[in-house]
Amino acid sequence: MNFFKKKKKQPEPEQTQNRGSLTFQELMQKLSASADFSTVKQSSVSTFYISYFKTLVNPEFVHRDLLRYITDIPLQDLDDIQKHLPLDDITKTNDVHDISNKVTEGYILIQMNKEDTECLLVPSLSTENRQISIPETEFSVVGPKEAFVESLDTNLNLIRKRLPIPEFTVKEVRVGKLTKTRVAIIYIDGIADSENVNTAIQRVNDIEYDHIVDSSYINQMISDNGNSPFPQLIDTERPDRVASVLAEGKIAIMADGSPHALTGPTTIVEFFSAFEDYFLNWVLASTIRLIRLMGVMFSVLSSPLYVAVLTFHYEMIPENLLATLVASRNDIPFPPILEAIILELSIELLREAGARLPTKVGQTIGIVGGIVIGTAAVQAGLTSNVLLIIVSLAALASFTTPVYQMSNTIRLLRFPFLLSAQFLGVLGVVICFAFILSHLLKLTSLGRPYIAPLYPLRTNDLKDALIRMPFSSQNNRPISLRTSDKKRMNKKRATEKHDIED
Repeated sequence: MNFFKKKKKQPEPEQTQNRGSLTFQELMQKLSASADFSTVKQSSVSTFYISYFKTLVNPEFVHRDLLRYITDIPLQDLDDIQKHLPLDDITKTNDVHDISNKVTEGYILIQMNKEDTECLLVPSLSTENRQISIPETEFSVVGPKEAFVESLDTNLNLIRKRLPIPEFTVKEVRVGKLTKTRVAIIYIDGIADSENVNTAIQRVNDIEYDHIVDSSYINQMISDNGNSPFPQLIDTERPDRVASVLAEGKIAIMADGSPHALTGPTTIVEFFSAFEDYFLNWVLASTIRLIRLMGVMFSVLSSPLYVAVLTFHYEMIPENLLATLVASRNDIPFPPILEAIILELSIELLREAGARLPTKVGQTIGIVGGIVIGTAAVQAGLTSNVLLIIVSLAALASFTTPVYQMSNTIRLLRFPFLLSAQFLGVLGVVICFAFILSHLLKLTSLGRPYIAPLYPLRTNDLKDALIRMPFSSQNNRPISLRTSDKKRMNKKRATEKHDIED
């Protein structure tokens, strides 16, 4: 499906005629067809009419902040009403399209007479939001414990209070023919590269779809390669992470109604970096990051290498281990590939069942189901205990990926590696790895290389890639982002330490 507008198509003649010929009275009839649309006549001293959606407008506002100022005084026209209301953003208009948009967003419509086409639009949006809670998918032991909610204004507040500078810029657009979702493109003017900003704004503006209910829709529609299993934008629920990447020169995209933000341009190494790494000493953070990378490699390659070795390369197995493997597979009726696929699919079924069930039930299913099925499979002679251990460790290692989207990609990659190992052994694993590497070399994020700083090589950016060097050594922003302001700090002053006696 192509979500981008290659050319701006004109509406069909019949649709254009219907929209252009819609009168104010016809609009009011359409609105009144909804049970939650209310029109009330006020006639104490002066007569006027107010209309609004009861599900969008706070009723307390209508009586406390609106009617109390205009009910007991003589009013001649709409200008008198506007003059007596102590409110901002009141619009006087007879534009049917503008009236339709504002009323369906939560504005109150005021008329002097029911037949009048000119009216006042008074903002009174009633929003129901959940309280700010702790992050669920990016939980950290140390550091802030705030996560985004479904309100765009609240989320912008969480970021802006961390970046209280006038250069903090928000560009807002409406996306979706039906939902008209507010989408914010966020960056720091003077740091973010203008080309990256313009690319993000253009791609969001070019989205052509009827409804946008979450930022994940936007992620799929503006990615450089929509057919790639690798995520090209980081999806995060942490406002501190968004503030940090904005300071680096990146861009964030948020949608109203979504508790997640998209950040980019990004690189593949960032998907294996937990934000908690920056709250720990650089030695600990680097060690944990390397362990995480090794866990990912083990998760992808362990089962395919087991299949390749047992199918083609018995000579690679040490003598002491060969006896154990032969004993474990003595009564197994399936070849290694079928055995591995059965176990991998069982693990995925348990994982999916645990994710879709309520939390307490899901945890029980994952633990009890894994133990019961694994033990029963070994005792029934359907799989070897060695492969069961390998697949279980591989599933456990896949959970070390801190970004959920990349974790799903890692789970998917095991299957093409397994099939390659079955047909060509270790050579098949190498060929499959070569195909994936060539795909990564071509992949970009908002037009920037996806595997930077490894290729093209940027030695300065390696200070925060596979390992994390001390903050004092990261005096420049990432070169791959081409930021307008490349300096983060004065390195000499950052490394100097003065005692109070000095």
